[in-house]
Amino acid sequence: MDDDAHWLRIAIELATRNAATDGGPFGAVVVADGRVVAEGSNRVTATLDPTAHGEIVAIRAACQNLDTFTLAGATVYSSCEPCPMCLAAMLWARVDRVVYAADRNAAAAAGFDDAAFHTLLPDAGGDWPLTIVHLALPEANQPFEAWLANENRIAY
Repeated sequence: MDDDAHWLRIAIELATRNAATDGGPFGAVVVADGRVVAEGSNRVTATLDPTAHGEIVAIRAACQNLDTFTLAGATVYSSCEPCPMCLAAMLWARVDRVVYAADRNAAAAAGFDDAAFHTLLPDAGGDWPLTIVHLALPEANQPFEAWLANENRIAY
């Protein structure tokens, strides 16, 4: 758990910095063989790409950095519970685990409708070949606090 908390704090820090500038309050790091192979922050409004979630950006970068289309053996650390699109991307990338901090309810409280999308997949995580771990760290809501404090944020 100490390693999980360490990597998860990096994702939270990425999300917090991103939310305070020109991006959304979501960040992720991909870890393989005990090292960060890529990181990503939400770039939806900055790039006008609705698929540019932090996890997707990190997965794309990890595959490019490792010169592969599979991330078998890797863990994605996400500042927030991944949405169904991000979970599907992790499945396609063959990620072994995802560890997240804030949950869908925290995202909803900050104005994001992730919780509604989760209801579309009622068995999310049930018998999947992806281990999903919620690690509620004390600083989990920092990205949402930075987002709500950013007067220049673009709501979506």
